[in-house]
Amino acid sequence: MADDLYSVLGVSKTASGDDISKAYRKLAKKYHPDLNPGDSAAEAKFKEASAAYSILGDEEKRGKYDRGEIDASGQERPEQRYYREYAGGEGGQQYYSSAGFEDLGDIFSDLFGQRGAAGGARGGGARNFAMRGQDANYRLEVDFLEAANGAKKRITLPDGGTLDVSLPAGVRDGQVLRLKGKGSPGSGGAPSGDALVEITVRSHPVFKRDGNNITVELPLTLAEAGLGGKVEVPTIHGPVSMTIPAGSNTGQTLRLKGRGIKAKAGTGDQFVKLQVTMPETVDDELKEFLGSWRDKHPYDPRSKLRVGT
Repeated sequence: MADDLYSVLGVSKTASGDDISKAYRKLAKKYHPDLNPGDSAAEAKFKEASAAYSILGDEEKRGKYDRGEIDASGQERPEQRYYREYAGGEGGQQYYSSAGFEDLGDIFSDLFGQRGAAGGARGGGARNFAMRGQDANYRLEVDFLEAANGAKKRITLPDGGTLDVSLPAGVRDGQVLRLKGKGSPGSGGAPSGDALVEITVRSHPVFKRDGNNITVELPLTLAEAGLGGKVEVPTIHGPVSMTIPAGSNTGQTLRLKGRGIKAKAGTGDQFVKLQVTMPETVDDELKEFLGSWRDKHPYDPRSKLRVGT
């Protein structure tokens, strides 16, 4: 045991009772044997902090310690003693009594979520306790269509285990899915933590997302744009037939109702932006036709740009 109990808890001699309790809570949570299995150094620090708190956490004993009437182990001075807060156990180990720890139940209730029973299962712990398992964090990269329509995915864990993830339709990039009870196991009968899976959605070369709506740019030939007709349009649910009005222009947008993302929050639409596209090669026949048509049907598509001239 250190000579100065205040230094063990990292507080000054003028610290309030609340400050002493807070300091002990912090050390207990950091060094408790159940949180540091197999770490003898951490267990020693926990025992040291517990013994220090058993004196400084009790107003009467703290006064005796400050006046030099008891030493750092709680032993009376001179040699005569009335009680000690810990004593030697079998095999040179130490055990702790519950005397002087009136509020440890509250401390461990705050730290671990359950009031513990007196006595330590490890031959040195202040109280038994139950603590919820820690949450586990994962990242999962998925395709655009998997996120849009929903899918079943599987994560391979570092220990070789697997975690099955059900993607709901419409899951978003950056969204975190919580899988209850799939995190680290709890202790003392407490429940396991949760698995938190952050989703990364890959981009798609055809589809763009806006809320639950989908946008697609649809190239049209000169004939399709001018004459109109039915063309095949891709959607996230598969291709559909769509009627193009005669005289359609680049930039015009048509809507396919209910062809967007079908999520719990509602079903979106698909918006089709038309893009009139010239053939890669303009042959003599097309040049002759366009030239003849132009001479007979002159029009100025840029007339609206000459405002004020």
